[in-house]
Amino acid sequence: MGYIFIFLLGFGLAVTGGVTIIAYSNFLPAGLTWIEYFIFIKGRIECYFLPIGFLLMAIAISRYPNNS
Repeated sequence: MGYIFIFLLGFGLAVTGGVTIIAYSNFLPAGLTWIEYFIFIKGRIECYFLPIGFLLMAIAISRYPNNS
């Protein structure tokens, strides 16, 4: 049960981080360069949810007990 919770927590964090990064990409047509965009999202804590979520999902999948 714990692995399912960790997986779902990671999935939620990954979705939140991905949506936030996509939403912030709307600054690109406003005149930001790609370098300025990456510097901007590097300073936003909610953008770190994407890699943290992927990491939690990978941990939950790799450590899930296999009965076969």
